[in-house]
Amino acid sequence: MYYNRRKELIKSAFIIGFILLIAIVSTYYIYYKFNDNVNIDYNSKSLDITFHEKSGANISITKLTPVTDSVGLSSKQYSFTVKNNLTEPVKYDIILKDDINKIIEDDCGEYLIDKEYVKIAIKEEKSSTKIYSLKELENDILDTVKINALEEKNYTVRVWVSKDISLPQGSNLHYHGKIKVLER
Repeated sequence: MYYNRRKELIKSAFIIGFILLIAIVSTYYIYYKFNDNVNIDYNSKSLDITFHEKSGANISITKLTPVTDSVGLSSKQYSFTVKNNLTEPVKYDIILKDDINKIIEDDCGEYLIDKEYVKIAIKEEKSSTKIYSLKELENDILDTVKINALEEKNYTVRVWVSKDISLPQGSNLHYHGKIKVLER
């Protein structure tokens, strides 16, 4: 038998290189696919806003279960980060508007729950939690914030249905909203 060492080395190097290339390409695509699904970003003149859930800025309550505020505060959270890119402070409003596009798409205008019964909590990581009913909000503003130069703030928002509502059996009521961050 004739054994060609050089030929075997080239063959082995080619196989190892091919496997390494597949690993690098796969890792790249998996990372960016995951990253695109999780972070939905938009920018204003001086702020970067990053939502950390797959649903992005969209909030929905489709299965109504009236709960107390303490249970509501442990419900699903929607988190996002606001980063100031300027070297000067910026003021902004955090707003929760009805998601008109989703309401039209689902053709569900007659099934929307009264805003009096939708409760919302917003918390900036270093401050206390603020709880409102949607009806209490003036101009849909959850919070008005001043962010320092190059600072970053993390928020969590939770939405639930107040225990004060009595729902008919088999109710189709629900809520669709969208979080917006607008500079002042």
